[in-house]
Amino acid sequence: MKPGVAADPVASRLASIPRIQRVPTPRLELFIVRHFIDLQTCLALCELIDHNRRPSTIADDQGEAGFRTSETCDLDAAHPLVAKVKSLLSELTGIPRDHGEPLQGQRYTPGQEFRPHTDTFNPGGADYFIHCAEAGQRNWTAMIYLNEPEDGGATRFKAIGKTVQPETGKLLLWNNLLPDGSPNEATLHQGMKVRRGTKYILTQWYRVRPFE
Repeated sequence: MKPGVAADPVASRLASIPRIQRVPTPRLELFIVRHFIDLQTCLALCELIDHNRRPSTIADDQGEAGFRTSETCDLDAAHPLVAKVKSLLSELTGIPRDHGEPLQGQRYTPGQEFRPHTDTFNPGGADYFIHCAEAGQRNWTAMIYLNEPEDGGATRFKAIGKTVQPETGKLLLWNNLLPDGSPNEATLHQGMKVRRGTKYILTQWYRVRPFE
């Protein structure tokens, strides 16, 4: 980090918690928390996703057919399990709940994937002005694996050479921005194809300013 640049408060908080692993790279603040939520909560959330899933969408598919082929469920914030997860994430990170977008669940079956992408919106592009006018850029991402598919479905951070395998209840957290507030291209990641079985995850995107 450059002299005079303050450390990200969320990263500093996470780094101070002994049970949290920081991936050793200077290019990206990426953290792993195992057993973040219990098996029964994971199974119940998988059922919620199955109940109300729809084809996933994306702001910019970069002109590639099949860029994101999963299914998505917008989870009801009033549901006790959804509220529980949002509170647990806020308690861990110190990020206020109202900075979070609605919690989403994703479901991947064999052959489905999410090709390499970042979670930020492109500054200066039309999507940026549409999606970031009020709440600002996505600064942190929290992603929880709800199960372990039989084969495939890992999350690959290509720029840092790190591949994370699905593990029930495992949480990934990463900072999408550089210290100057611009998108960090080293956050480029992909949901690799599921080969056998089904993968379920939860995704919580946080914004610089309150979203709700």
